[in-house]
Amino acid sequence: MNKAVLEIRNLITEFPTRNGVFRAVDDVSLTVEAGRTLCLVGESGSGKSVTARSVLQIVDRPGRIAKGQILLHRHQTARSRSDEEDTIDLARLPARGKEIRAIRGRDVAMIFQEPMSALSPVHTIGNQIVEAIRLHEPISKKDAWDRAVDLLAQVEIPRPDMAAKRYTFEYSGGMRQRAMIAMAIACNPSVLIADEPTTALDVTIQAEIIDLLRRLQKNTGMAMMFITHDMGVVAEIADEVAVMYHGRVVERGDPLSVFETPKEAYTQRLLAAVKQLDRPSSRRLAMRAANPPGGPALRVESLTKHYYLSSGLLGLKKETLVAVDNATLELREGENLGIVGESGSGKTTLGRCIQGVHITTSGATHFTGRDGRTTDLAQLPEHEMRKAWREIRMVFQDPFSSLNPRMTVGQIIGEPLLLAGTHSGAALRKRVAELLDVVGLPQSSLDRYPHAFSGGQRQRIGIARAIAPEPRVIIADEATSALDVSLRIQILDLLLDLQERMGLSFLFISHDIAVIRYFCDRIAVMHRGKIVETGETEAVCNNPAHAYTRSLLSAVPVPDPRRRGQQNRIRYLEDPKPAA
Repeated sequence: MNKAVLEIRNLITEFPTRNGVFRAVDDVSLTVEAGRTLCLVGESGSGKSVTARSVLQIVDRPGRIAKGQILLHRHQTARSRSDEEDTIDLARLPARGKEIRAIRGRDVAMIFQEPMSALSPVHTIGNQIVEAIRLHEPISKKDAWDRAVDLLAQVEIPRPDMAAKRYTFEYSGGMRQRAMIAMAIACNPSVLIADEPTTALDVTIQAEIIDLLRRLQKNTGMAMMFITHDMGVVAEIADEVAVMYHGRVVERGDPLSVFETPKEAYTQRLLAAVKQLDRPSSRRLAMRAANPPGGPALRVESLTKHYYLSSGLLGLKKETLVAVDNATLELREGENLGIVGESGSGKTTLGRCIQGVHITTSGATHFTGRDGRTTDLAQLPEHEMRKAWREIRMVFQDPFSSLNPRMTVGQIIGEPLLLAGTHSGAALRKRVAELLDVVGLPQSSLDRYPHAFSGGQRQRIGIARAIAPEPRVIIADEATSALDVSLRIQILDLLLDLQERMGLSFLFISHDIAVIRYFCDRIAVMHRGKIVETGETEAVCNNPAHAYTRSLLSAVPVPDPRRRGQQNRIRYLEDPKPAA
């Protein structure tokens, strides 16, 4: 039988506010067992992360644990010592005391969602791991460094001896997350808490991280609490699932019972949204049948973008980074074209070159405006590009950083109309109020600031700003990746509604295959700056022609526990360059 290593009993974590006390965690009870994975799922604001932070007493002030027990059973682990208590209640320890600091990292370790903010920017990765080891073990600096290098090798970071000497900013997103894992397992913890460790990663890197965690768990027998809102990941790794909603655990059980016979209405809605994203939108199919795509709205021909980097002593050595390599594509009137690929594949750079934010190195971008005139945007001077920007608009990935916090919603949405000189005064305010209605926000939002809105509402504000000048083409750059699955459906359906009403065409950039499948008519797959495959979305998803596309699709976790382990990962190996 598996043994309970961590027990959470009737936990209540509160945050005092001006309007009273807010219970972020409300009477939660959970058990994490040795060698098993408990997946904690739910949407943003459900209390998942606060529950995890409560275990280690790192709840942001003024939050505090008001009630309950968090029992760490040391006698269930191989590393317990005779001079230590068998069971200790972490909730009773002072948040800044020696006792809890001795437990963090040694008995219970945590992998945070955003490794860039969790890792020090001024210390090498190796030194950060050394510090974590020497904090808990009497070991020399040299031996700790050797172990740090070995840990980086365990998490499959290339050339770990050299990688240990590098800084956080020199690592890619996937490598940073691996470094965080190396630091977390440095002292062989009995419990590992992983808070959305793969949310910001591409599907291929996500699959590698999940494989790595499972392998480490098998080798060490550690218990794992895995926090996520990705039900595909849950289906793949969970031994037990706990669903949270408004601070409470509303449903618990094994993955099969939760996925196939969910009892709670919230779990049913969550799974329905997941299944909805697993196939093309019926509304989109009906729209396309009624109004097939027209002529080209945008033609990109052999677009190339180089960045010139300086390195070496005094920056005298020049290197060329090819961000987009000879890309050719076509977006037709009323069509949704998806661009997919991993981080660094050139998706965002391609979108920004098309819009004219970045100057292209070579190639052409032929845009046909509503007046029927076709213009090569790559050749336009900046003052003329401003006119084109009224017809080619962008929706950004992060609804938090893309809105000016010092401007009201009315000012944000009205700004492009004000700059275009089409509206001012009462007419501008009336038009902004109409746009708020269109995106499903109350007109009372007009004089409020972005911080007063949720992530989904902020994205609606960003969409209202994009459609304000009545554009022809919208470039959506990871427009739903920061949102929960139910919010993604809402935003995608809103975009389809706007498309039908305004005759829009979408260039939809994403690394989420499910979103592309739901929303897009055709798909272009990018790898290292090149478009390696283009075709109808369903044809590419069901029968990919290129090896890289097959690799990308094989890494997507399937939200079905019955198919766990049946998805054979295909690792893409590029053909070696021929010898000169």
